[in-house]
This record gives sequence, structure tokens and C-alpha cells, in this order.
Amino acid sequence: MRYLTEESIDKIAVGAAVLGTGGGGDPYIGKLVAKQAIKKYGPVKLISVDELKEDDLVVPVSGMGAPTITIEKLLSEIELTAPLEKMEELIGKKVDVIIPIEIGGINSLMPIAVAAKKGLPIVDADSMGRAFPEAQMVTFYLAGYESSPVTMADEKGNTAVLYPKDGIWAERMARCLTIEMGGSSSVTDYHLTGAQVKKACVKDTLTIAEKIGEILMKNKSNAKFGIDKMLEELKGYRLFEGKIVDIKRGLSGGFTRGHAFFKGINDYEGDYSILFQNEHLIAKKGDEPLCITPDLIAVLDLETGLPITTERMKYGSRVVVVAFPCNEQWRTEKGIETVGPRYFGYDVDYIPVEEIQKKLGGK
Repeated sequence: MRYLTEESIDKIAVGAAVLGTGGGGDPYIGKLVAKQAIKKYGPVKLISVDELKEDDLVVPVSGMGAPTITIEKLLSEIELTAPLEKMEELIGKKVDVIIPIEIGGINSLMPIAVAAKKGLPIVDADSMGRAFPEAQMVTFYLAGYESSPVTMADEKGNTAVLYPKDGIWAERMARCLTIEMGGSSSVTDYHLTGAQVKKACVKDTLTIAEKIGEILMKNKSNAKFGIDKMLEELKGYRLFEGKIVDIKRGLSGGFTRGHAFFKGINDYEGDYSILFQNEHLIAKKGDEPLCITPDLIAVLDLETGLPITTERMKYGSRVVVVAFPCNEQWRTEKGIETVGPRYFGYDVDYIPVEEIQKKLGGK
């Protein structure tokens, strides 16, 4: 057990934006929300998965919606805790521990703000090990856990309760309501016991995010060294260095969807691209895949090594694109069915990034 302070938040924001693969919300917004909550309510106790009690009531609180929306439509304090309080009212029990649903710019930090306001600990884990765009794309769904009831709120004070039959219906129903709420909402689902979380979570992800953030922030003046050190830590790969020459991005169905195009620079020749839906899903050189979802793809600023989210990518930026293997739970048959390339409409088969890079001679 240890405490998360304002200094911790700065590091987690950077690391979570890397692991968030371009999505999970804007890290700057998430950082502001979490630091303000800690300043107002005090540091947050971070506990390990091993410290969870078997009968602890563990609940995730997350933001749903297009990352582009959250840049202008900031979270309100009522929106932070309203879904959690509604969940407690429904099930007649007080929550013991908060868990992030994913690792991403806002969705790693918003739960810390909730924990600060409610005086609760947060567990060093999540249910993705990265960020994904849809509500059923969590390891809790893979484990067969029930997501119902789902509670939601917006910044105006509206709350809603849904009783979906499974995670897929939770996504469909909550996404429609999120659009009506202005494109973003806060959500609580999957109220679980400590024993259930231990079986299905991705461990130590807040600590990993903090470590990545520390590496990159310390080495902003020597980005190549910082990136190489991070890749060594995460067993990752440098896919290419390039200049953004075009980006097509738009809001559709409550998501930020798009296609970024790069011209290779330095030691990298040719044309590269990334397809994204909130998060980066496929990186390619020409028509050849370099990394495929559910493995992680991150875009970093070439000069500083700091991550760039999908909504912050812009024409002319010089970047380094890197990739990391996903958590092994996503490499199961059900995992690939849930978050593999064909689910998103891409006519390619999933191949682990290490196999692709071995074939291409990457490092």
C-alpha cells in the first residue's frame, strides 16, 4: 500500500496516455481532474491486487464517449461520483474499493479523483491493460461476469440505470444514452467481489503507467534514450519514425474514428498509416501490417518522447510510433473475437506483434 500524490498524477497521466494507445480520454484533462480532487480531499491510497479482501465490493468508474468531446466538455464534480452513489443505492451496499476500467488519459485518472472524493482506496489494476473503445471490451466480460446494473450520469446531474442482458447490450444502450448526454458520460458497471477481480484483472497497471511516465518525463531532452528505455521495460518495438502528412478524423456513433498518414523520416523510408477508433488499432507500412489490435500502438513526439492522443495528432508533427504486446487474456479465442481486427471491420487476421516484427526484423 502507498499513497498517490499530485506528483504521482503527473507521471501516471503520461504513462497512461502511452498504454491508452491514443484513447481513454485526454491525459491533460484527466490530470487536472485528479490533481484538483487530491488537493481538495487528500492523497489516495493505492493497494495491490493481493491486498484486496475476498469479499470487498470493487467497482469501476469510467468515462464513456468520444475523446474529442472531453476537450471542451469538462467533467463536473457531480458527474464523478453520481453513478457510484446510484450503484450503492441500487445494491444496498457501500463500495469498498475503486478500480479503473482501463488505462487511458482520463480513464486512469478519473477513478483516482472519485477515490479521493469518496475517501476510498483504488486498486493497482484495471480490466484491459490498455484502452479500448467499447464497454464489453474488458477482461471482466471475457471472464463471464455480469455488467448489470449499469449506472450513468452527465455533468447536468442527470442519472440513469440500465439493466442490459450482457456487456454487448451494455455498450449499445449506454452509447445511445451517452450521445444524448452530449457525447460523454460517466459510468459504473461490473460491481464485483475482490475474489472476482483477482481472477480477471490486469495487475499493476497504475504502477506501470507511473514508471513509464517517470522514464519519459526524465528524458524529455533525450527522447531517444527515454523511448528506448521504455521499450526495454515493456518489451516493445519501434515501428517507424514519420511526419504526419494527412489525417482524416470525425465523430461517428459516439466515437472518434479516423486514419492518419505518415511519410517515413530518418532511417525509415516509405508511407505509413494508422487506423483508429478512439484508440489506435492497426499500424501499417503501405499495405503491410506492423501491429494489429489487441496489441498496443502508441504515437510519441519525436523531440520529447511524450505521447500524442488521437485527437491531438496534427499535420506536420514528427513522431515515433511504437508497439507493445497486449495482456495474454486478449490473445484467447474470445479475446480476439471481442477486440481483434475483424470485430472493427478490418479484413486481416490478428498476428502477435512479436511475430510480425521478427519476420520484418524489427527491434
